[in-house]
Amino acid sequence: MSDIEAIWRAESGRVLATLIRLLRDFDRAEEALHDAFLAASEQWPKTGVPGNPRAWLVSAGRFKAIDRIRRRAKFADIATEIAATEEEAWMPEDAEPIADDALRLIFTCCHPEIPADGRIALTLREVAGLTTEEIAAAFLSRTPAIAQRIVRVKALIRELALPYEVPEPEQLAGRLDAVLHVIYLIFNEGYSASHGEAAIRTELCAEAIRLCRQLVELRPEPDALGLLALLLLQDARRGARVGPEGDIVLLADQDRQRWDRAQIREGTALVRRAFAHQPVAAYTIEAAIAAVHCAAATAEETDWAEIAALYDVLVRADGSPVVQLNRAVAVAMRNGPEAGLRLIEDLLERGELGRFRYAHAAKADLLRRLGRSHEARAAYERALQFTEQAAERRFIDGRISGLAD
Repeated sequence: MSDIEAIWRAESGRVLATLIRLLRDFDRAEEALHDAFLAASEQWPKTGVPGNPRAWLVSAGRFKAIDRIRRRAKFADIATEIAATEEEAWMPEDAEPIADDALRLIFTCCHPEIPADGRIALTLREVAGLTTEEIAAAFLSRTPAIAQRIVRVKALIRELALPYEVPEPEQLAGRLDAVLHVIYLIFNEGYSASHGEAAIRTELCAEAIRLCRQLVELRPEPDALGLLALLLLQDARRGARVGPEGDIVLLADQDRQRWDRAQIREGTALVRRAFAHQPVAAYTIEAAIAAVHCAAATAEETDWAEIAALYDVLVRADGSPVVQLNRAVAVAMRNGPEAGLRLIEDLLERGELGRFRYAHAAKADLLRRLGRSHEARAAYERALQFTEQAAERRFIDGRISGLAD
């Protein structure tokens, strides 16, 4: 991977967030972002990568946008207005805002005037830089529907002239759930990528944790503490989740010496802090489940009874189909594959998880464990229909090859 590609993966979301603040328009900022990286691809091979590439890209994108606007005579007033904000809007290269632009952008996208499904879709597109295909996978939806949703939300933001800011403390509560959900989805796409060659997108995991830390500093609510705990505990296992060739390593087969013990200690302490507040939030319960996994010295020592009991509690707080699927897997580990299979088949019959690759893969695995190879093969092939991620496809192909004829 070239330097520019690496910087794109690590910085494009934060560069875009700042350009949206400076240019006050999503489409204009996206155009400026691509102009900036094009300029970098032409200049950096000659001059070298600057010390602060993010600041360089923001500056280049901003001036490219102003030049583009000035060439369109009817937008001259807008260009003048943008140029006039330079002194107040820009900052020295070594400065960092109290609430950075990515977090500001999340709060803008999660404004209560925007429909809930639109808030999340737009934020995943603009902050995390996910493609419409990846967002559709997160929503278990279809790509054209997501694309139309994002276009409508951008138009609504322009129409309402929504402010680009972190709201006042009394307004935070109304947006906090949506902001937390967005950060959660950004992390999930990083931890289990839906598309591409890499099974894990490290930059998305890191960005989600960074944003969650800032949110906890801004508003240390129990829900935010629980989410940060969950992200840290999940991320602590990231280094053991893929092999040397990038292939997926299941939890039971992971080298637990490679887990990040410092993150596990921090995450576990945050779980305890969050549990001190009632009622306990869904993210905190998920974090407690992750903590049980992290506490087991070996896969065989995992306390599946405790995990299944925590899922029973989680389903009451968040009865989403995905949570019910995870509970079914835990029940299978506690009570045997037949018990979990019945639950998964009931979920699939309801239709909500029909396009969710992990539901079919979980069903296939239980059928494999029961020795029902023909049915397992059909379920694995169904999972493949909805799997766009290369490492996951290799894993499923390997499972199919290993089935008895």
